[in-house]
Amino acid sequence: MAIGVAGAALFAASPALAAPFAATAISGAAPYTMALGAAGFGLVATLLALKWRREAEVAQLDASEKLGAMRAALDEFEGLLAGMPEVTIIWRDTGIEPSVIGPITALLPGENRPHAVLEFRSWLEDEAARALAGRLTDLRIEGRVFETSVTARDGRIIRATGRLVGGAAVVRLRPSGANVEPPLKGADLTRLPSPGEAQAILANLTIPAWLRDKDGLLIYTNAAYLHFTRTLGLKGERGTAPDIFDVATRERHLKAIEDAADTIAFTEEHAIAGGLELVLFPLSGGSAGYCYLPVARAKPAETEDPEPDLGHLTTVIDALATPIAVFDKRQQLTHYNTAYANFWGLDTGWLNTEPNEKAILDKLRTQGALPAETDYRDWRGKHLMSYALTAPREVPWYLPDGRCANVIAAPATGTGGVIYVFEDMTERLALETRHNALMHVQRETLNALTEGVAVFGTNGRLKLHNPRLSMLWKLPMNTLGNHPHIDEVARVCAEAFPEDGRRIWGDLKQRIIDLNPTRSDTKGRITRADGRLLDYAVVRLPDGQTMMTFVDVSESANYERVLKERNEALIAADRLKDTFVQNVSYELRSPLTNIIGFADLLASGEVGPLTDRQRAYTDYIRSSSANLGLLIDNILDLATVDAGIAQLNPEMLDISTLIEKARAGLDATFSGGDEKVDLAVEIEDDLPTFVADGTRIVQVLYNLLSNAARFSDPGSQVRLKVSARGNERIAFAVEDDGVGIPEDVRNAMFQRFEGQSVEGRQRGAGLGLAIVKTFVNLHGGSVLIEGRQPRGTRVTVIIPSNTALAQNAGE
Repeated sequence: MAIGVAGAALFAASPALAAPFAATAISGAAPYTMALGAAGFGLVATLLALKWRREAEVAQLDASEKLGAMRAALDEFEGLLAGMPEVTIIWRDTGIEPSVIGPITALLPGENRPHAVLEFRSWLEDEAARALAGRLTDLRIEGRVFETSVTARDGRIIRATGRLVGGAAVVRLRPSGANVEPPLKGADLTRLPSPGEAQAILANLTIPAWLRDKDGLLIYTNAAYLHFTRTLGLKGERGTAPDIFDVATRERHLKAIEDAADTIAFTEEHAIAGGLELVLFPLSGGSAGYCYLPVARAKPAETEDPEPDLGHLTTVIDALATPIAVFDKRQQLTHYNTAYANFWGLDTGWLNTEPNEKAILDKLRTQGALPAETDYRDWRGKHLMSYALTAPREVPWYLPDGRCANVIAAPATGTGGVIYVFEDMTERLALETRHNALMHVQRETLNALTEGVAVFGTNGRLKLHNPRLSMLWKLPMNTLGNHPHIDEVARVCAEAFPEDGRRIWGDLKQRIIDLNPTRSDTKGRITRADGRLLDYAVVRLPDGQTMMTFVDVSESANYERVLKERNEALIAADRLKDTFVQNVSYELRSPLTNIIGFADLLASGEVGPLTDRQRAYTDYIRSSSANLGLLIDNILDLATVDAGIAQLNPEMLDISTLIEKARAGLDATFSGGDEKVDLAVEIEDDLPTFVADGTRIVQVLYNLLSNAARFSDPGSQVRLKVSARGNERIAFAVEDDGVGIPEDVRNAMFQRFEGQSVEGRQRGAGLGLAIVKTFVNLHGGSVLIEGRQPRGTRVTVIIPSNTALAQNAGE
């Protein structure tokens, strides 16, 4: 092998020689090299294995020695703890029975069961037992350490200390040597023993014994009593010891003890146990007793308590609509109802396999049904601490689907498990939210009211108010916030308004505290001495409370008074105006009649012939007088209509005659002036019979024609067309080719004394169309004014053919 290696090296050193033989030399040496490598690796591995084995044997020997030392130390520590006059209770994990170390007799004389010390209510006072159980729950769930003293039933003071050691909850119970009650002296030596003193004696008895309170209820039973009830098949409620006697028998026993005032012994026939030899004796605040068992019923004590039977829960909880689940101390599901499966959407077939609660929680988390938590494991660990509870606990769960569940966890008495109740609070929270929102809106609305509001309860106290009430009566808000009585409110108001505050609230009090069932709501007005006026209303609410509102109407009352005075002044002025118009109109008619008469006399030529100019002047006088007379008649007619005394005199009329009268008036009006307009009249055939007030219709036609003539050019044509509108109405349409009336002026054309001018043409006094509309309305008709293209105006008057029938129908 050495020659081979040397040869290979020679060839490698000499490139000229190595070139022909390199491949052959390397291929021949490869198997030898691999074999040498494998042999070397095996040798090294064997040496290392031997070394590690020796080190493991040394380590195992060392560990055995240390374990022996630790066991010896543990035995020593346990011996020390057992010799100390204290009891140590250790909870290492949730759902596992705690360890009890130390002499039990140090706490419970005559008791050998280690777990009897956990029955706090049997050897501690009720208040002390509740306090210690609460502190123990805080220690196991929230890690709150404690150090306190509790009182045993026999009067001893027990020192209790709770700590967290290595993740386990440790409670140390040690008698302090002190006693609540002082030593008995004098007459106290003859007193009845207390239940605590009797318990110390009854606990050492091997026959059934018990303690009862003054009402005959069990407050303590010894171990022999519990064994005796189990042999009889009796079960208590919610983990309490069952009573071997019914209510009637207990009451008879209490009566016998009370009558004897001393110890009594007798034979009681029991329905299950047969004849029992009873011994009963009174105690301070209760009684005690024990019994001798029949030989046939005596059985050896069982070594350990049987598991409580919760099978009856299945029928009960399945009938409930509230989701319920029961887990045992191993955290296995033992009972559930249909509501639980439906609430969480879980398959009943899977639930029937009795899964672990951790598995259920993990499944619900996978389905996204549990509350969103950043640290799920920590949340789950805190939830599973429910198995350490000694009292019910409630925790809200806000689920991702919007529901809210109130989770109630209660310890399952006697099993070490937990009963969960999942109360769906979604609808309730929604109702509370809506209620709170409604109350907020009502509160804000109440505060925004300008009325002062006060609601008094049936006891006379203020239940509800708003800031406006404080402003109106100068009541401090802090006083109102304390829900004062109405007498207190009256007192404060009397101080704020010394003149009349007490009197006003004295009257209001009578209306508020009136409890008469037939009472009714009242309202009125208060005039305060400071000049303010308040309107109040007292409203009876359905729940028996009384609401009172106050409104400051001082400004509005002043406005009302001013408006009333102004209205009275306007009425007086209108009455004066009507009187003035009527008087002036009648006074003007007399001289106007004289003027018209002398003008007619001059025009007749009886006083002598007139020149053309004189005749023209006379025509102008006659025309102006006619216009003035017509104006006076219109004013009188309008005054009559305004006074409500205008009446129509319907009669059968000839339409042609009416038009001729209107034409004559038109000729008289425009006589002596510019060139007259041409009036074209068109009357349709077969018009219905026309029954109306002829005088008023002539005035209507005259005013329509004169109005058209004023807005027409001299010599132009004005057209009057009369037509039928059905069988019951007649239309009078007047058209002209004048400049027309602008649309913004048309509505004002029917108003009185509107003297606007159109393109420089004056309309006159402004009563023409006002008279038209007034008389047409009296007849039950209507007026329509419209423009024509390219110019001109059309005014249409539609009047019932029989005004008398129309008026009767209207009435």
